[in-house]
Amino acid sequence: MTDQAKAVSPLKNLLAGGFGGMCLVFVGHPLDTVKVRLQTQPPSAPGQPPMYSGTFDCFRKTLMREIQASSGETKYTGALDCAKKVYQESGIRGIYKGTVLTLMRDVPASGMYFMTYEWLKNILTPEGKSVSELSVPRILAAGGFAGIFNWVVAIPPDVLKSRFQTAPPGKYPNGFRDVLTELVQREGVTSLYKGFNAVMIRAFPANAACFLGFEVAMKFLNWITPNL
Repeated sequence: MTDQAKAVSPLKNLLAGGFGGMCLVFVGHPLDTVKVRLQTQPPSAPGQPPMYSGTFDCFRKTLMREIQASSGETKYTGALDCAKKVYQESGIRGIYKGTVLTLMRDVPASGMYFMTYEWLKNILTPEGKSVSELSVPRILAAGGFAGIFNWVVAIPPDVLKSRFQTAPPGKYPNGFRDVLTELVQREGVTSLYKGFNAVMIRAFPANAACFLGFEVAMKFLNWITPNL
């Protein structure tokens, strides 16, 4: 136990965690775009079909729209240009728009995320073996299911956050309470789970990749810098 305690390195955890996050984004980003599109689509008029009939329809239409827009003018040329224009339009409050909703999503969901991962790692560790010796398939399983449990908690505040952040300035003066009231009254309680299929399809592989990337990076760092 003493040797294991000495092996804990904040720098290694920072680097390995960053690599795990890169793996998550690489695997999961396309469906994250689909999720946000589904969450923010306006309700359809009576007798009219919705903008997107489902996850795969949204993916197809998003792909076609991006191909068509690649030769036309775009609103933002990149992340820095987007931040600059948002700041010019709304100031520092525009940059931090949706912070409260993000905290409402991430605090409980992240707690569920890491609790589930550590719990499953212990369950999946064979008797007489160390958690650090867990096989790749078991790490993938623990990470994937941790991602699913994370998003079961996170979806409702995530829907509210997406709606709030993409709304015109001043539409929701009371913040998330106005967004919640409008969604429930106009579209029902099930609207809080918009994008559920896209989230669940994304959750397992993306988070399995995240934790596998973390564990692999940590073992690599322990190998090349055992005394760090």
